[in-house]
Amino acid sequence: MLVMPVAFAQEEAPDALIKRLSIDVLDKIKADKTVQAGDMTKVMSLVDSQIMPNVNFTRMTASAVGRSWRQATPEQQKKLQDEFKTLLIRTYSGALSQVKDQTISVKPLRAAAADTEVVVRTEVMGRGDPVQLDYRLEKVGTGWKIYDLNVLGVWLVETYRTQFSQEINAKGIDGLIASLADRNKVNNANIAKKS
Repeated sequence: MLVMPVAFAQEEAPDALIKRLSIDVLDKIKADKTVQAGDMTKVMSLVDSQIMPNVNFTRMTASAVGRSWRQATPEQQKKLQDEFKTLLIRTYSGALSQVKDQTISVKPLRAAAADTEVVVRTEVMGRGDPVQLDYRLEKVGTGWKIYDLNVLGVWLVETYRTQFSQEINAKGIDGLIASLADRNKVNNANIAKKS
């Protein structure tokens, strides 16, 4: 019996993942006239299919909710994740709907081979000053996943943690879920009016 060595696919480095995702998304936006025209349904579909599979929503949501996450029931945690994901898709889609002729520059990665958490720093260049856009990633069983995003020096999870904490202190976990659901309904209604 002849035994052949099994070749394992080389795991994609975190900076290579961000570069590939960014280029793929920018290319798809530039190639689709309906996306360029601001069709938010198409932009949201693009974000959901291209970017979201590379995000660790459980960690992102748990970090944004803070210590109250541990007190939430599994059902509440799922609802929080679902509403937060909808909010993030909308937020990211809004930014991407503004893309015209931007390019992305991925900065050299400063990490050791054994690191399981890294920050990939990028700049989005177009008209005007470059925009800082950094990603926190963690290594999981399936590769690297994004769990936080920094736009112009502001980390997304930190910003939401402050907002969520105020909401939880005022109305509890269910109040936060209701608030997120209401915000998403308003956003959906606004998109429906524009379509």
